[in-house]
Amino acid sequence: MADIDNKDQAEMDPADMEDVEDVEEEETGEDENSKARQLTVQMMQNPQILAALQERLDGLNGSPSGYIESLPKVVKRRVNALKNLQVKCAHIEAKFYEEVHELERKYAALYQPLFDKRSEIVKAAYEPTDEECEWKADEEEELTDEMKEKAKLEEEKKDEEKEDPKGIPEFWLTVFKNVDLLSDMLQEHDEPILKHLQDIKVKFSDPGQPMSFTLEFHFEANDFFTNTVLTKTYKMRSEPDESDPFSFDGPEIMCCTGCTIDWTKGKNVTLKTIKKKQKHKGRGTVRTVTKTVPNDSFFNFFTPPEVPENGDLDEDSEAVLAADFEIGHFIRERIVPRAVLYFTGEAIEDDDDDYDEEGEEADDEEGEEEADEENDPDYDPKKDAAPPAECKQQ
Repeated sequence: MADIDNKDQAEMDPADMEDVEDVEEEETGEDENSKARQLTVQMMQNPQILAALQERLDGLNGSPSGYIESLPKVVKRRVNALKNLQVKCAHIEAKFYEEVHELERKYAALYQPLFDKRSEIVKAAYEPTDEECEWKADEEEELTDEMKEKAKLEEEKKDEEKEDPKGIPEFWLTVFKNVDLLSDMLQEHDEPILKHLQDIKVKFSDPGQPMSFTLEFHFEANDFFTNTVLTKTYKMRSEPDESDPFSFDGPEIMCCTGCTIDWTKGKNVTLKTIKKKQKHKGRGTVRTVTKTVPNDSFFNFFTPPEVPENGDLDEDSEAVLAADFEIGHFIRERIVPRAVLYFTGEAIEDDDDDYDEEGEEADDEEGEEEADEENDPDYDPKKDAAPPAECKQQ
């Protein structure tokens, strides 16, 4: 058999032999790359290696290279001049954002008549005309005239069977329930109250006043509180911090203030009553004590933690305020301008599309890693399995 192989090789053209050698070299290289990739995968699944790598990266992150320290004094002097220029740039940027705020105020006045009409339709103060209600949905483009007529008759039949609703019932409640950031705040006992929410408006600070905006929540008369408007004001700053001017990255919310809700007796959903049994140490008698404690509710949004003058907050208060600022900014920037799209869910689909590609890429990478492990003859899944947690007897 060996003679036949040698004969075949002797009869091959020298050029063909070169091609064979190249292929073998390529295959060998692919094998090495495959093994290296598999080794990397296994290493990255080892928690000890990952921890050591992360510790090393943390040490490198933001650490100076030492080059600046090695520069001659005359060059360092020029670098300081560049820093002074950068501070001036930060102050110009602050003025830019102040003018942006002025533009927002100007265009808010142009948007407001449209938002007012939206509110009138929602609360049944205005019935839109047939022309205003004409809307060609994407799925209707492919329908024949016969199918459209049939669909129209079915809708009219459904409308006849139901009571004639006024406006758009539960408009804002539906918006809140459709948005994860807001629905996480909602409790079941909040929903009956939010059914009475008729509008949310954004009011900007007057010209010449410190930069701020106020969210106004307008309610119809209800059994829960006597307020017709609940407010939340966010104060912002758009100027570099003198102690750290290079950290400036546009306006930031500094603090926020809510309002007092005049709850009807027994309707305050931000408080709950609990009963606790207490046993007397000496006599052994038991008594029941009633206590009023805070309760989870969306309406806690209107009583944010107060920021002390020195600005020091505990971790819980900092977390609450950070979430509060995010929610306020989101309502102002996204919810109020595009409310109908969050009501129908179309804006939510657009938001989800922003994250699809990243998720798919991650899935693909996981798939590749799993495939590498399955193809590795030396791969032992038992080695990668996490060690069982220790059982401690009490």
